Amino acid sequence: MFPLATRRLGVVLGGHAALDEVELTLDGSRRAVVLGANGAGKSVLLRTLHGLIPPTTGAILWAAATARPRSQAMVFQRPVMLRRSALANIEYALAVNGFPPKERAARAAESIERVGLAHVASRPARVLSGGEQQRLALARAWALRPRLLFLDEPTASLDPAAAQEVERIVAGIHAAGTTIVMTTHNLGLARRLADDIVFLHRGRLTEQTSADVFFTAPRSPEAAQFLKGELPWNTLPAS
Repeated sequence: MFPLATRRLGVVLGGHAALDEVELTLDGSRRAVVLGANGAGKSVLLRTLHGLIPPTTGAILWAAATARPRSQAMVFQRPVMLRRSALANIEYALAVNGFPPKERAARAAESIERVGLAHVASRPARVLSGGEQQRLALARAWALRPRLLFLDEPTASLDPAAAQEVERIVAGIHAAGTTIVMTTHNLGLARRLADDIVFLHRGRLTEQTSADVFFTAPRSPEAAQFLKGELPWNTLPAS
């Protein structure tokens, strides 16, 4: 498990504050789910933590250090599949990260088995269903044994059965010792998987608390509105 924190983290995109002085502390042992309406800054937060978007202001601390660890991975809502087999997609990720050939083969085989896709290992990844591609993306990330795994809307657009499989895999990755930070619009998923909730509104962190407290007694009016379905869906500031 890997703790992380942000200190007055700010990101400006297109002239707007996508993140505004976010002060976040995660101990790494508890699954954190980031909630908020569309435009609240959820995906921006994950991409910034993962190093895809540079902070405009503030800092990110990884286990009290400022150097971003290499041992992390991110899975997106729409995973990018390479023009090769399902198994080769995993092996390629391992090759890029410097694993030797024998270890690549063993890790790839183990990971694709863990997500229940061994029977399609030789099939082109791009012809798999959406749910299978998302499971393959998780296997590709899991093969790296990341200390941190960021998941951006991992069950969006999936049918209930496929979403349930993804939830099972995410729970297994966490149980194996990986810190999970995830965004979702699915409150049911958040209730099932979250230990802690991070709630964003217009780029600001308005609440960070345990999932039990958040869903029974939210502390911020924005969170209470969100849970009641009364918060406007798109919270982007007016230009």
